[in-house]
Amino acid sequence: MSRPFKIEIAESEEELKKRLQTANLGKQKEKLMMLWWIKSGQVQEQQDIGKRLAKDTSTVTRWIQKYRSGGLDELLEIKKAPGAKRKINERAIAALEEKLKTGKGFSRYGAIVEWLKKEQGLEVEYATVYALVRYKLGAKLKVPRPQSHKQDEKLVSEFQKNSVSSSIS
Repeated sequence: MSRPFKIEIAESEEELKKRLQTANLGKQKEKLMMLWWIKSGQVQEQQDIGKRLAKDTSTVTRWIQKYRSGGLDELLEIKKAPGAKRKINERAIAALEEKLKTGKGFSRYGAIVEWLKKEQGLEVEYATVYALVRYKLGAKLKVPRPQSHKQDEKLVSEFQKNSVSSSIS
């Protein structure tokens, strides 16, 4: 039989129960259940907590130490890995945005890959460029509709003027 442990839980049973009901992540729920069991007197030993949660006693010990040192916030904190370094730097993204805003822009994503290689010196995959331009920057590559070479420019400009003036009035 292991020795009973003594831990003072600052939160009330009701508060722990509410937090337990609103917790989204399984790890947070397990930690809150542990505190609730201790506060309500359902467990007196770390081994009991470990058995109920199917966790090793060293894990329970680590959780209790975190709670003692930083309280509930530190116990429930979820750390996130920083991730990989961006393939396209901020300067290149700003230049690309400017280029996309101009009327000329790009006709295809492959052209953007080539432009990044030539102008910015960056080797970037097509899928990376597509995801950046389409989802992060929210841009679509717009290609004008084909026009007949037989079209009369005078008539086209006349039509555009008339259609704009008629829609205003």
